[in-house]
Order: sequence, then C-alpha cells, then structure tokens
Amino acid sequence: MDWTSEAYFPKRGLGARLLSGFAAGALAFVLGGAAWAATPKPAPLPKGVTLGPSVEGITEYRLANGLKVLLFPDASRPSITVNVTYLVGSRHENYGETGMAHLLEHLLFKGTRKNPDITGQFARRGMDFNGTTSLDRTNYYEVFQASQNNLDWALQMEADRMVNSPVAQKDLDTEMTVVRNEYESGENSPVNVLFKRMQSVAYDWHSYGRSTIGNRSDIENVRIANLRAFYRTYYQPDNAVLLVAGKFDANKTLASIGRLFGAIPRPKRTLPRFWTVEPTQDGERSFAVRRQGDVQIVAVGYKVPSDLQDDAEALGFANEILGDAPNGRLHKLLVETGKASQVFGFAQTGFAPGLQFFGAVVKKGEPIEPVREALTQAVEEFAKKPPTAEEMERVRRSYMNTIERSLNDPQAVGVALSEMIALGDWRLYFLGRERLKTTTAGQVAAASGRYFLRSNRVTGTFVPEDAPQRATIPPAPTVEAVMKDFKPTASSLVSEDFDPSQANIMKRTQLTTAGGLKLALLPKKNRGETVTVDLRQHFGDEKNLFGKGAIPALTSGMLMRGTTQYSRAQLADAFDKLKMSGSPRHFQTTRENLAEALKLAAHVLKEPAFPASEFEQLRKQMLVGLEASRAEPQSVAGRALAAHFEQYPRGDIRHANTLEEDIEDVKAARLEDLAAFHKDFHNSSPAEMAIVGDFDPKEIVPLVDALFGKWTAPANVAPILMKHAEVPAASTFLDTPDKENGFYTARMNLDLNIEDPDYPALMLANYIFGEGGLKSRLMERIRQKDGLSYGGGSSLDAGDLDRAGGFSISAIAAPQNLRKLDAAVRAELARAVKDGFTAAELADAKSGLMQQRLQNRANDAVLASGWTGFLYRGRTYEWSAAFERKLMAVTLPQLNAAFRKAIIPSKLSVVMAGDQGKAGERGK
Repeated sequence: MDWTSEAYFPKRGLGARLLSGFAAGALAFVLGGAAWAATPKPAPLPKGVTLGPSVEGITEYRLANGLKVLLFPDASRPSITVNVTYLVGSRHENYGETGMAHLLEHLLFKGTRKNPDITGQFARRGMDFNGTTSLDRTNYYEVFQASQNNLDWALQMEADRMVNSPVAQKDLDTEMTVVRNEYESGENSPVNVLFKRMQSVAYDWHSYGRSTIGNRSDIENVRIANLRAFYRTYYQPDNAVLLVAGKFDANKTLASIGRLFGAIPRPKRTLPRFWTVEPTQDGERSFAVRRQGDVQIVAVGYKVPSDLQDDAEALGFANEILGDAPNGRLHKLLVETGKASQVFGFAQTGFAPGLQFFGAVVKKGEPIEPVREALTQAVEEFAKKPPTAEEMERVRRSYMNTIERSLNDPQAVGVALSEMIALGDWRLYFLGRERLKTTTAGQVAAASGRYFLRSNRVTGTFVPEDAPQRATIPPAPTVEAVMKDFKPTASSLVSEDFDPSQANIMKRTQLTTAGGLKLALLPKKNRGETVTVDLRQHFGDEKNLFGKGAIPALTSGMLMRGTTQYSRAQLADAFDKLKMSGSPRHFQTTRENLAEALKLAAHVLKEPAFPASEFEQLRKQMLVGLEASRAEPQSVAGRALAAHFEQYPRGDIRHANTLEEDIEDVKAARLEDLAAFHKDFHNSSPAEMAIVGDFDPKEIVPLVDALFGKWTAPANVAPILMKHAEVPAASTFLDTPDKENGFYTARMNLDLNIEDPDYPALMLANYIFGEGGLKSRLMERIRQKDGLSYGGGSSLDAGDLDRAGGFSISAIAAPQNLRKLDAAVRAELARAVKDGFTAAELADAKSGLMQQRLQNRANDAVLASGWTGFLYRGRTYEWSAAFERKLMAVTLPQLNAAFRKAIIPSKLSVVMAGDQGKAGERGK
C-alpha cells in the first residue's frame, strides 16, 4: 500500500501524478460533449445501465446508483486490470484525522465476511495488487491472468469491500502500527522530511498543506468510529469509478458489473462540501530542517494552479525544461558545473492549486548557499529566457511517447486514468494529449512569469547535523493532576454594594479645592482596595499654541521616559511596585499605595529629564507609525474627510494636519523645544482631579495641596473653541493599493450645543440609527441584510463650550463593496428622515442608553473622568440627572422632528478608501 503524494523524484518530474503536467484543460470543453462522440454497443445494455462517452476504445457506463464504469477491452495481452478509484484523499480529512484516508486504505485489505482472506486470494491467483492514496483520491487495483473465474472473483470482491468492510477495531490495532512504521520509514529520508515540511510551510489553510501519510499522533489515536464514518461517507458507488481493462468480454462483464455493483443501493447521504481557498501568498518564506544525514538538499516551491487550469500544460513543460536530467537547464547549470550532484523538478498538484518544486542535492560539507542563489535565479528568470524550439520539441516528444506507451498497456492506462478521475473526468487524459500538441514556448514563458515569483516562493533546506538540537515539548498533564495538591485560602477581597445613581454619587462625593486643583473625592469600599485617580490639565490658548506643531504631543510622550530621579526602566519598575496601572494623569492603584503613587505621579509630571536618547527613540517611533498609516484605508479616508472640513490655517492647534505636515512637525521638533514647552505650559492651575475608590479623603487633601500647590506656568490658559461652518457636500474614492479591506467615512457639520432643547432627542435618534450596535438601523442594513460590512456605526457630536457639532458615519467593507455600502447608507438615512422612527425603537433606545449610562457610572475610571469633566465646566452629576430626565421625556414627534431638522442627507460628505483595482474604480 502506498501514499503516492510522497513519491518524490519521479522520472519525469511530474510528482505523484503520472501525467499531471499535461492532464488538465478547459473543463467546459470537456463537459460540452463536443470532443468525443459515444460509441454505440451492439448488445442491449443491462437494466439500469446507461451509456456514456467513448474515446479510443474506452467506453463509459453509469449505473442507477451513481457508479461510473469504464471498459477498455484489449485482447493484445492475456491479462486484465481491475481498478476502483474512490474520489476521496487526504484533502477530505478533518482536524485530528490526518492520515485517515491512507489508514482506511490499509484496512480494506483485511477482508469481509464474504471474502475473509483477500490477500490470500491475491496470492493464490497470482495477482499483482496494490492500493494508493493521494491528495484527491484512493484507488485499488489488481492485475491478473485473463480468465473468467479471476475476473468474476475480482469484481465480486471489489463490490463486496466497497460497502461491507467491517473496519474493525482489532484490524486497526494491528494495522495502525504498520502505518506508523511506514510513517517512521519516511521520516528517515531527508527528501521525504524536507518536502513534508515544505507542504506545511507553503500552505496556511488548505488541506494540501498536510502530508497524506498524516500526523503521528493522529495515526496512533484515531477512533474506529471516525474511520467507519469516513468509510460510510466516501466508499459508495456514487463516489467511485470502476475500470476494467485487458482481455475480457465487454458485454458479459458489463452484465456482471450491473448485477454485482448494481445491487448496492444509492446512498441517501450528501457528500460534504469543502470550500477553503488558500489565500494569495504575500511574501517569500524559508525554513531549514536540521537532522542527521549525509547529504544537503535545497529546494524552492511555488504555488501553481489546479491541474484543471489552462496553465497546467505550460507549467508541465517548464518543469521538464528546467528539472530534467540530463537535458534540463538546472542540470547543466548545477550538476555539469560540479555545484550539485543532482537536480530535480516535480509538481504536487491536483484538483486544487498545488505546488511546483525545483531543487538540488549537494554533497555534505560543500557550500550550499551559491546553489540556492543560482537555483532561485534560474527558476525566477526562466520567463525572461523562453524555451527554445529544441527544448519544446524534446518535452513534447517525451510526453507523447509516455502517453502512447500507456495506451498500449491496460495496466498503465488504468492507473493513469485514476489521476484524471480524481480531477473529475477520465477524458482529461485525452484532452491533455491534444493540448500538448499546441502548447507554445510563449505560453510556457508567460505561465512561468505568473507563478515563479519571489513573493510566491517557499525555500527549504535540509542541513545535516550530527547532533541536532531540538526542544521536545512534553504532553500536557491532566487537570486533575495539576489540581490534586491545591488548597484554597479564604478570600479577603470584599466590596460594598455601591449605588451608581447620580443622587448617591452627589451624596458620597466631597468637592473641594487643594493646591489650585478642583477636587472631587468619592471614597467607596472596593474589592482589592483599588482606587482610581483622574487628573485633567489645561495648556495654553489658541494664540500661544500657534505654530507648536508636534511639540505638545512629544512633550507628553516624554514624561514616562525618564525623570530627574528615574530612568525609563526604573520608572516602569516604580509604577509596578506601587501597583500603578495607567499614566501619571490617569491611573489605578491601591489604598496602601495611593499616597506614594500620587507623589510619584507629581514627580513625573513636574520633573521630566528629557533624555536625548529617549527623545530620538520616541521621534523614530512616531515617524514609523505615521509612515505605516500612509496606505491604511482608515487613516487615508479620515485625513481626507478632515481636510475637506478644514477651516483653520496651518499652525493653528485646531488645524487638521495632513500626513506630510505631521511628519514635517515631528522632524522639526527639537529636544530643547520640549523642555521649554514643559516649563511654560505645564501646571496644576487650572486643573481638576477626581479620586474614586478605597481611600481616606482626610489624608489625601493635604497631600494634593503639598504636591501641586506651587506648580504654576507663565503661559495663559483659555478654552480653545471651535467654530461651526457650513461645508458643501462632496464624495471621493481614494486608492489604497493591495489592501483587502476598505474604509467608509461620512460627515456633516451641525450647529449644535449640548444645552440645546433638541440635543436629547438627537442623541436618541443617533442611537437608533447607528450607535446602538447590531440592532441599529445602519447595522441591520449593511451587515444583517446586505452583508456588506462587519462593523460600522454613527456618532453625534455636540459642542460643550461652543456650537461646533457634527453627525458622522463610518464602516469597513471590501473595496468592491464600498459603492454598495455608500448607497445603502444613503438609503437608510433618507428612509429615517422621510419615514421617521417608531415608538418601539424610541422605547428601546431610552432603555439602552439609560442602562449604558448606569453601567458607565459603576466603572470607577469613567466615574472619575466624569467628575473632572463636570468640574471643568462648573457642573456636577446633578446636571447628568437632569439630562437623563430630558432623555426620558422625549416624545416620538419630538424625536422625528429633531432628526429631520438637523440631518439633511444632501449635506453628507463621503470619503471611501480602498484598492481601486479590486473595486473596479481604477481608470475611471
């Protein structure tokens, strides 16, 4: 028994398939029926048998249960070949079942109740027999002296084991060790090991990446129930092709087949469908195998199309012209010059896209790198040096001779047709022969140029080592073994049942001032005695910040990179020791560490050292990040939309920088600029701080006053307000080549402030339209109904101290779907404005928003941030409670009227970014 996908170094370099380099073609041409006409038979067909096509003496029949039968009578030799091909191979195996198709092939020689000694009968009848398993099919054949008795036995035996093999545990127990030994023998071969690894490295997802022999642990542990299910699924007449070739009576044989195989009922099951498509490789891959051995091997592999694709024949020619010995180019380049002792080329291809390999064997101890470079260059430059007429003719002649010899040998043609049957139609054998005659050097060169590319290459090297080093990973212990000595201790982690209502928050919060900071202190018992600190500082005004570029951001970025007392590494350790997570302005710690944590945060904020080496690291990281966003659809679209709404000059802190302007600003910043900015702008007055969690306010207020009381800065501080502006609508599609996903973003400006009467209604309307997750109208349309986008939503912005608001929409989609996405968004927006929302949607939005707000207030970090925001605006959580009362009071007429008044679909500006080639936009 053989697993043919591992038959490396074949004579003609065509891999496990005898003729796969040319046995492909246009399937539509095959199935069109124009190529071959059926040859009528003189005798009436048996009941339930229908006649199919006939080609050069081979005639197809089909039984009512789906079995295909090929009869090839040839009286020139006194022998008969019976071959059954099942359309199942290793690509049909599932997780944990690798090697199962091959293992099952072994078990089918163990006999049935009717035929308990199949191999004994083979021996007594002098039959040559075998079974082979490959990626796409499994076949069983026997070749024997022509006699009616032998043929009758062979046919009844194959019909019997098709559905009556017991697939018994006792047979698995013995045969598993045999197959495992077959696996082990393969592991001794450097060639075998290298190409098994190459398969797995080349493929990310497709089952062609798994060797047909399978994984050792799967072979050893596969369950008999899995094998039986596999057998009952695939070993059925509608998934098989029976071939009889040689010296026999066709009419009598067809009658026997109809009687023996026709008695098998057509199965009721549906064959599984496999839909995995291997993605396009996007860069070269390389690996090395280090084992004991006496030879070095280097090989390159390239993903190539299915044997059914038009390029298959041309690639078969390329394989021979490069890999043949002694006439191939690689032989002349590497063997005749003494660089290598042997070269090879073969394809491991089939029903799905496969691999084309080229390689060389190098004597141990001799340099292998020059061989790898020469081999790779010769293959990848082959397209630039098309085959000569002499090379084409030599390959064509060799192929035609092979076909002619196989057609003169019923045994050979029977095995060869198994490969074509696995592709879907035995007549591909003859179509391939015809296509051989017309394949040109130009087609060979063009096909090679399409696939023999660096980005499509995987390089493997076998490196012999006398004492290879390996990391052996032990098996995982059982959970019971791990837990057997575990003794739990009583937990001391307790917390109070805190009511996150605004009334309780106001009742529990102490508002005061310390060191120029407005303070909100809310002590509460937390699990783990955690406490959260939020500090909000304010820097400069629109005049003194003009022209500062990247300096404010770089200054903040340098704070944690070293102080007058700590290096960057020491500072990270100090944060860990105090259980501080976050930044100096926003962090969580514990009750016992709070005082020291506040001291450390104040030190970091007030005394950064600005080390030059860290500044250069930060600048480089920022530049790399900016460059990385250059072709990212979301960044490209976002910047373009911001530029469309731009109303401030370059240098204004409110200006929306282009990517090039951001890069220019980062490059222009100097270390001394950062130190000066910190001195002039960083301060604690004005500033707000909120502390929420497990602490004693009496201990903290004096400490905050001491830490921040005298920290001032000379620069004026004032709110930087935005101006509302009406901006004409626009729509654009920007190209981001070689990106699988695209980005959609849209916006319209709104003259809106959070104190406006319509704001609560607009917040609810926005929740219904696009902010409410999968149940929002937008996501119902673009994801649930149209299937265009994984994620998207809308957002509503309102001015707090100004009136600069906006309504925006964003979503991701494949480039080819961006236009459809745009149409869907606009349609849903128009429908919402025209028809309005429903009472049920309003009720759900109120419930959803109120629950979200309640959950947010139960989060200490959100609660603290809310307090610093309110303190800055001169508000408290009483404002929050009043706003929620307004939300709950919104009526359906108010909701729809507010949305229609604010949202004008014709004002929507849209930017889409994606690969225009994939979207069909390039060239428009």
